[in-house]
Amino acid sequence: MAAAAGGGGMRPAAAWKMLGKRMEGMASAVWARCLFTRSRIPDSVFQPQPGDHEKYGGDPEQPHKIHVITRIKSVIGRPYWEKKIIKDLGLDKAHQPRLHKNIPSVNSRLKVVKHLIRIQPLKLPYGLPTEEEMSDTFLTSKGELVIKQRLKPVEQKEIKS
Repeated sequence: MAAAAGGGGMRPAAAWKMLGKRMEGMASAVWARCLFTRSRIPDSVFQPQPGDHEKYGGDPEQPHKIHVITRIKSVIGRPYWEKKIIKDLGLDKAHQPRLHKNIPSVNSRLKVVKHLIRIQPLKLPYGLPTEEEMSDTFLTSKGELVIKQRLKPVEQKEIKS
């Protein structure tokens, strides 16, 4: 027994016991990190579903050209890849709409974070604005690009008496 105690080195089991809960906490953190890696998400999540158009009211024959994307939920506690996608799309602040093209590369990224965002088509109730009207446009919360009509001064005619 004395030889085991005075052997100069600790056995691995003794070192494990010495760290106690601290070592167990580290082991569980490594284990939890393995659960939330991108490779564990099935590929079917990233593929288009046949009922997506009916569910969201879109028309596959005439798709809209621009998305109005708004972040509606926090990214605190979300995996690192979702945080990166949100940052890359410019959605750092909540409830600040951003415009993105309706193209497959953007849509695949939006599908990963669809539970954190609201996607609406850009509606143009007054048509496309001209260059002069660009400074007088604003985006509503419903995804409409509204052109504020500036009043032009009316020329007054002289009254002859």
